[in-house]
Amino acid sequence: MHVRRFVASVLVLALAGCGADTASRPTPATTAPPAPDAQLRVEVVAEGLEHPWEIGFLPDGTALVSQRPGRIARLADHRPGALVHPVQADLGDVLVAGEGGLMGLLVHPDFATDRQFTTCQTHQVDGRAVDVRLITWRLAEDGSRADRVGDLLTGLPVNTSGRHSGCRLALAADGALLVGTGDTARPGASQDRTSLGGKVLRIDLHTGAPLPDNPFIGAPDPRERLIYTLGHRNVQGLALRPDGQVFSAEHGPDFDDEINLLRPGGNYGWDPSQGGAVQSYDESVPMTDLQRFPDAVRAAWSSGNGTEAICSATFLTGPQWGRYEGMLAVTALKGSKLLLLAVQPGGAVSEVLIPPELDGTFGRLRAAHQGPDGALYLSTSNGQNDKVLRITTP
Repeated sequence: MHVRRFVASVLVLALAGCGADTASRPTPATTAPPAPDAQLRVEVVAEGLEHPWEIGFLPDGTALVSQRPGRIARLADHRPGALVHPVQADLGDVLVAGEGGLMGLLVHPDFATDRQFTTCQTHQVDGRAVDVRLITWRLAEDGSRADRVGDLLTGLPVNTSGRHSGCRLALAADGALLVGTGDTARPGASQDRTSLGGKVLRIDLHTGAPLPDNPFIGAPDPRERLIYTLGHRNVQGLALRPDGQVFSAEHGPDFDDEINLLRPGGNYGWDPSQGGAVQSYDESVPMTDLQRFPDAVRAAWSSGNGTEAICSATFLTGPQWGRYEGMLAVTALKGSKLLLLAVQPGGAVSEVLIPPELDGTFGRLRAAHQGPDGALYLSTSNGQNDKVLRITTP
C-alpha cells in the first residue's frame, strides 16, 4: 500500500527566510513519488447522520455528536455498528443556513461529576439572525435529554447566510477554552479588535470571561479582552499538541488553506478590507499579508494555489500509530481526504502524507478526534447518510 506524499518546501517555516516574495501567493506544493507506509483500517462506527460537526467522548464509553441541522445524537459505544440515539434538547433557536447551524461541541473535563458540555451555534429569534453563541448543557443521567445550563458567550458576529461561521472549541493545556471563529465574510472583521469574528478567543470555560493573562486584557473594549489571536479568515479546526502548542486549521479563499501555530496576540494577516480602503470583501488579498502586516505570523503550512477546505485537526499520539505517531491529522471537505502532517518541534511542517484509504473514499470529511481508546475518529459531511469512522493501524 502507498501513501501520496506532498512536500510543501516553500511553505515550511524553517525556509521562511529564503528571500522569496513572501507577500505573494506561495507556489503549489510539489508532489514526490509515492512511498510505502503503514496501512490504515477504516471501520464505520455509525451512519444515518446529517452533517455531523463534532464528536465528544463521554466517560461511560458513549459519545455525543452535534449535527449542523440542529440535532444532537448519542452513540451507544465506539465500536462498528454502534446504535445512534437522539438526544432531546431545546435547539429550536438554531439558525440553520448555509455553513451555519449547530457546530462545535466540547465535553467538560469534569463531566463525570457535572455532566456538562458546551456547544456553539448560529442563533436566531423569530427567523432573524442574532449572533453566534456558546451554550452550556447538562446531559441527563440516561443520556436521553440535555437541558440548558445557560449561555456561556454571546455576541459573536453572524452572517444571515451562514457564511464563514466556523466555531471550533478546544481545551488548552491550562484549562482555557479556545474558540475559533469565522470572519462572517465581513471585510474588516478579522483586523477589528472590537469584533469577535476571524479570531481565536480564550475564555474561562465556566464563566465565559476573559482570562487574566490574555494578550489584550487591558483593552477598554470588553470584546478585545477575549481575543487570543486575530487576522484569521475562517477557523475550522484547533489542535492541541502534547507539548502545549496549539495549531489552527483555516479555509483560504481559492488558494492557501493554512495550518497556523498560535502565538498569544499574534496577527495572522488576513484583511479583505485592505486596511479599510475597500468596502467589498476582496478575496484576492494574501491569506497572510506580509506587506500590510510585516509582523504577521507566517503559516506553518499552506495548500498553495488551490484549496482542500481543511477542517478539524488532531495530533495522533501513542505507539500504536507507528510511522504516524506525532503527526497532525487534518480532515478536508472539498478535498475529501485525510492529510497527515509531520510537524517539527518549532512548528514547521516538513511532510504531508495522504493515506489512500481516506482519499476520496468517504466523501467530505469534517470532525477529527483521537478517542479514549487511541483510535482516530472522523465524521463525513456529505449531507445524506453521514458516518462516524474509526481509524486504526492493523
